Amino acid sequence: MRAFMGHQSCSCLQARKIPPSYERAIARHEVHEIEERHTQEGLREREAPSAAGSEDVVVIYNRVPKTASTSFTNIAYDLCGKNRYHVLHINTTKNNPVMSMQDQVRFVKNVTEWGEMKPAFYHGHVSFLDFTKFGVKKKPVYINVIRDPIERLVSYYYFLRFGDDYRPGLRRRKQGDKKTFDECVSAGGSDCAPEKLWLQIPFFCGHYSECWNVGSHWALEQAKYNLVNEYLLVGVTEELEDFVMMLEAALPRFFRGATELYKTGKKSHLRKTSEKKPPTKESSAKLQQSAIWKMENEFYEFALEQFQFVRAHAVREKDGELYLLAQNFFYEKIYPKN
Repeated sequence: MRAFMGHQSCSCLQARKIPPSYERAIARHEVHEIEERHTQEGLREREAPSAAGSEDVVVIYNRVPKTASTSFTNIAYDLCGKNRYHVLHINTTKNNPVMSMQDQVRFVKNVTEWGEMKPAFYHGHVSFLDFTKFGVKKKPVYINVIRDPIERLVSYYYFLRFGDDYRPGLRRRKQGDKKTFDECVSAGGSDCAPEKLWLQIPFFCGHYSECWNVGSHWALEQAKYNLVNEYLLVGVTEELEDFVMMLEAALPRFFRGATELYKTGKKSHLRKTSEKKPPTKESSAKLQQSAIWKMENEFYEFALEQFQFVRAHAVREKDGELYLLAQNFFYEKIYPKN
């Protein structure tokens, strides 16, 4: 009788077995509840440290001359009041991009310990400085923009002679020299020599002597290494709007509202070099024969490819407008179940 009853009980249980779809629904609900609980607990636990961390961020923009750096920096100045951070210009004597050892120590100390200025956005014509050499645990966030080497040199050539619309009354070093860039190239002038192209590589290479040896292959490789390992993002002048949009997504603490400001603000592309004339194909071809141009262009193409790779995974275009992709990851299977 007991055996029969046991068998009957077993049959009854089998008849009332929960459907697999219902089991999966219950499991999903349990996982969702656990995720919600962990999320809320994590937010409560990390809220204060996270907020404090965002206030301790330092961004360094070691801007390369004539790459639209003033236009971009003005965005940072326009947003600093609303987004509550400080902007500081690194003004070196005679715009020397290489700091002395003692100035390097002072600068690192200022950037890391000057709490009253944090969060901070530093900018200036200074070559890359490796903070880890000074025993710093929390490094600043580096960003930068580079430009087609010949276009950058042409812009700088005319800037030295005619200035720009930012400070039109300021007398420039080569003011009065009416020679065009093409005439300079044809005459073999020093201001348009291939050696003048050597700038973006040493700016990314840094404070090593070899970085400033014109044509150094070691400097080229070190600049590439620093670009991918030490910089959060490096944009290109020719695609500055995309750079601004991606920075707003990556660093909203600083750049919230930057894209709209860039599109509509009066200061967008503020600085335009006066009297600039595009070089002829002959002038460009003559410069492109040099080993220095080939190296600087290789670095530019390397940076452009990296930027476009990052952009392809972050931005899409629809009806002529760019938009950022939504978050494409989530967390699941969170254990232990508390």
